[in-house]
Amino acid sequence: MSSSTPSGIQEPAPASVPLRATKPRPEFLVALGLAAGPVVALGFTRFAYALLLPAMREKLHWSYASAGSMNTANALGYIIGAATAAWWSRRFGARAAFLWSMVIGAVALLASAFTGDFTLLAVLRFVGGLGTAVTFVVGSALASRVHSGGQQSRSAALVAVYMAGVGIGVVLSGLVVPAALSAWGVSGWQAGWLLMGVLALVAVVPAVRASRHVPDVTGATAAGRGTSGLKVLAPTFAWYVLFGAGYVSYMTFVIALLHNQGMTTWGTATFFIVLGAASALATLLVWGRLIGRLRGGSAPTLVSVVVLIGVLPVLLWHGTVAAIVSAVIFGGTFMAGPTAVTVLARRMLPQHAWTSGIALLTVAFSVGQAVGPLVSGLMSDSSGGIAKGLWLSVALLAVSAVVALAQRERGATDHRHQDTPTPVTASASAPADRSATQR
Repeated sequence: MSSSTPSGIQEPAPASVPLRATKPRPEFLVALGLAAGPVVALGFTRFAYALLLPAMREKLHWSYASAGSMNTANALGYIIGAATAAWWSRRFGARAAFLWSMVIGAVALLASAFTGDFTLLAVLRFVGGLGTAVTFVVGSALASRVHSGGQQSRSAALVAVYMAGVGIGVVLSGLVVPAALSAWGVSGWQAGWLLMGVLALVAVVPAVRASRHVPDVTGATAAGRGTSGLKVLAPTFAWYVLFGAGYVSYMTFVIALLHNQGMTTWGTATFFIVLGAASALATLLVWGRLIGRLRGGSAPTLVSVVVLIGVLPVLLWHGTVAAIVSAVIFGGTFMAGPTAVTVLARRMLPQHAWTSGIALLTVAFSVGQAVGPLVSGLMSDSSGGIAKGLWLSVALLAVSAVVALAQRERGATDHRHQDTPTPVTASASAPADRSATQR
C-alpha cells in the first residue's frame, strides 16, 4: 500500500506490494446512496403521517385542526433546521451534519411509537422536523457536488436521483404502515412509527457509504460561507412558500379524504404506493432531464400547474380510478419542486453559497408547509369538510404558478476556476475528509 509524507503527498508503494484499486464510484450510486436522506426526512417523517392520521385521529380523539397542527409542529422544526443547516454544516462538516441528523430523525420516529400524549407527540414531530431539515438541506448540497463538471443536465439528473429518495420512502411507508394497521387496527399506528424508525436507522448505512465519495469544498469555499446573490432568486422564494403550502395540504389530508369516501386501508395504501412510485420514477426519468433544460421560472411554473391538475381528480370525482389518476399526476410531479429550486440555486449562486441558498429556500418552503396544514385543517373542520380544505391547495398552487413566471435567470455565477471541487475519485478506502491534502 502507498504511504504519505508529512506534507500529505502520496509516495509510490514498493514494487512487491500490489496497489489497491481506486476505481471511482459511479456518480449515480453516490447520489442514490445520498437519497437515503430524503427517504427518512420526507418519505417517513413528513409524508407517512398522512397514512397514520385517520387511525391516530380516531384513537386519540383529535379534530382535523389538531391533526393539522402536528404537521405544523413538524414544519416549524423544519424551518429552524433549514435556517441553521449551513451553520451545522460549517460547525461539524457536511458529512457529519447529514448523517447525525438522519440518526436524530430516526430516533424521533422510534420515540413516537411509545406515547399517545398530544404535547409529547408534537414535540417529537418538531424534533423530527428539525433534524430531517438538516438532513435534506445538507444532503441536497452534497448531491449538487456529486458532479463537478460544467454539464448542467448531468448535475440536474443526479440531483433528481437524490430527490427520488422521497418517492422511495413513500412507497416503503405505503407498505409498512397499512400492514401495521391491518394487523393491529387503529392501535397499529404505534407499530407504524416503530417500523419506520427501524428502517430509518437501516437507511443510515448507505448514506454513510455514499457520503465518503462526495468531493470536499475546502478553505474559503467551505459550505455555507456567504449568501451572495440570493436576491436574484426572490421570485423563487415567493413561489416556494406558496407551493409548499399548496402541495402539503393535499399530502396531509388526502388519505383522510379517501377514507371518508369509503376507500379501505389497503385501497389508500395502494394510492400511496402508486404516488410514491410515480414520484421516484418521474423524478428519475423525466424531471431531472427536463429541469436541466428549462430556464428561469419555467420549471417552477410547470411544476405548479401539473401538481394542481393532480389535486383535482379526488375533489371532482370519487372512486379508485380518480384516486389512482391523482396519485400518478400529483406523485409524478410534486418532488420536481425541490429539484427545480436546487438546480436554480446551483446555476445562479456561487458554489460557496449553495448550502446557504438551498437552506434559505427550504426555510421558505417550510413556512408554507407550516401554514398550509393548519389553515387547511381549520377549513376541513367547517361545514365544507376535508374537500373544502383541499380546495385551498388548488388556489395556492394557481397563485404560485403565476408568481414563478417573474423569475429570470441571469446566468450562472459559479466561479469554477476558484471553487470547483475535485471530481469524484475517492476509493472506498480513502479518508472521509481529504481537506488536509487539498489545501
